[in-house]
Amino acid sequence: MSPIIKSGILDMTVAMVLSGTIGWFVLQSGQSPANVVFLRCLIGAPVLALLAYRAGVLAVVRGRTLFLAMIGGVALVLNWLALFSAYPLASISAATIIYNVQPFMLVGLGVLFLGEKVSTNKLVWLGLAFAGMLAMTLSGPATEENAQGSYLLGILLAVAAAFCYAVAAFVTKSLKGTSPYLIALIQVGTGVVLLAPLADWHDLPTAPQNWAMVAALGIVHTGIMYAFLYSAIQKLPVVLTGTLSFLYPVVAVIVDMYAFGHVLTPVQALGGAAILFAAIATTLNLAPKALLLPKRKAPQR
Repeated sequence: MSPIIKSGILDMTVAMVLSGTIGWFVLQSGQSPANVVFLRCLIGAPVLALLAYRAGVLAVVRGRTLFLAMIGGVALVLNWLALFSAYPLASISAATIIYNVQPFMLVGLGVLFLGEKVSTNKLVWLGLAFAGMLAMTLSGPATEENAQGSYLLGILLAVAAAFCYAVAAFVTKSLKGTSPYLIALIQVGTGVVLLAPLADWHDLPTAPQNWAMVAALGIVHTGIMYAFLYSAIQKLPVVLTGTLSFLYPVVAVIVDMYAFGHVLTPVQALGGAAILFAAIATTLNLAPKALLLPKRKAPQR
């Protein structure tokens, strides 16, 4: 294994571990989802600007590129709002696992708007992911304090977050040639403008520990995490990047279990495993038959 690949694996691992801890910081901040996302964008913007400057890509963006980046920013902000709202309702574990149906939504957008064809393999994995999502949805509330209706609302919000993220990713794919740092900067800048009127200015953090949580979300989980993520993407093949991305839900489940004592029920765990396996298989473009049928040995002569 080359040093570049090893470095890329380390970068991707750090980025996914940081991603898996986001839910804990969100809930510990004591802020509403709108305030958390607004402060994340506000604090993260100058960090991303610094990264773009150091990478030599900080520039004025106009026209179609600016418009598309801002559309992606709206989708990204809505994604964060929905996901952060889902955490206290369905638990970090359940919300994060459901959130990982996003690859299938991205495939659907490609079919609708780009005329891409869906292979039989992807339809099989889509069916498995849907079955897993159905199992998690019907398996009851994740925590005793949440009623069934609250849990279902949390699941729906996680699905909505996945869709919004898929839209943001779909738009970003059309911005080839534009630095990811610059795109991210425009997106969080859009979030600041969009959420400034919606933020509760009378309910901002007062305790130092609450400010520390939102500062970490802006500096660590937005700026630093993007730096590791983009570094990994530049060094690793797409297949390896996609595979390592599934460390994110695994870390989230572990954090939720140890920080809040939320343990998935057996049915939830089975459904979650089906979703993650289907997403990994889609990312790696695996064929169901290849997994089910053993390879035949060549006849010896």
